[in-house]
Amino acid sequence: MSALLAARGLAIGYAPRRRPRVEVAAGIDAELRRGELVCLLGPNGAGKSTLMRTLAGLQQPLAGAVDFDGGDLHRLAEDERARLLGLVLTERVAAGNLSAYALVSLGRYPYTGWDGRLSAADEEVVRWALGAVGAEDLAARSVDELSDGERQKVMVARALAQEPAVLLLDEPTAFLDLPRRVEIMQLLRRLAYDTGRAVLLSTHDLDLALRCADRLWLLPAGGPLETGAPEDLVLSGALQGAFAGVEFEPETGSFRLEQDTLGSVGLVGEGLGAVWTARALARAGFGVDGDQVTQVEVLEQEGRMAWRLDGVEGQRVCGSLYEVVDVLKQGLRA
Repeated sequence: MSALLAARGLAIGYAPRRRPRVEVAAGIDAELRRGELVCLLGPNGAGKSTLMRTLAGLQQPLAGAVDFDGGDLHRLAEDERARLLGLVLTERVAAGNLSAYALVSLGRYPYTGWDGRLSAADEEVVRWALGAVGAEDLAARSVDELSDGERQKVMVARALAQEPAVLLLDEPTAFLDLPRRVEIMQLLRRLAYDTGRAVLLSTHDLDLALRCADRLWLLPAGGPLETGAPEDLVLSGALQGAFAGVEFEPETGSFRLEQDTLGSVGLVGEGLGAVWTARALARAGFGVDGDQVTQVEVLEQEGRMAWRLDGVEGQRVCGSLYEVVDVLKQGLRA
């Protein structure tokens, strides 16, 4: 499948007048294709927002080009770009007393005349955009009264009302709780698949990106940008080296903090209780090694979890993992 939006030898950054040029990242080659959800990952300061703004045509590249369907995106007029690209930024839009419907209708500005009057066809697109994000029931409500999750749906609908081929979203889940983050990611995935749009979003939510994205764009501090299926970047080791100060575990697809090991204990048990016991021990700084004098055994007593500790003050039964960790730490200090 051919690329819809492509970065070719792109260098991004800032070239202010009378001050030295600041290059954030260079040598960026990447593509967006129809029907794909792509997640842009990287540490703070790596240039994710700068890249998004450059791809959206809001910022000139320092070198290279952004191609849209074979033409230079930055040579297009603003209203032409607005018909091709929909952009949702992190910053909250001051909507005043606008209703959700009125805010979404602003997405029709590339198509309306100088007076902004909506035709019957424009009204139909606005209703479609609200329906596409599941926000029909929000249409009459004031934007200022919406929750963060509802507001983000409306902002995606506003971008959809432009009828763009590409959706670019800069950290759309940044201020949302876990259920709303999952909802927005599933929504964007469905929009990509069902409407044939290319969707690129920047995010710090690695777990959701690994589960939902067709491809990842990984931008470490200093570059270069690496692209591929999430599993490809895990297997290549690219994710392991992208974030300083934490260690990526390819077996679990998650990060853990680098910390000193306090000691090792044995773990006896199986099932979910053993899995979360091992996680609690690792979080507290204890490795798991079967050949240890100190043993933690996972028990189930009358439908409730318990843990037997051997080798710390003889034998002791704990009713919670918090207590298990506390007893082990006290044993080290004894």
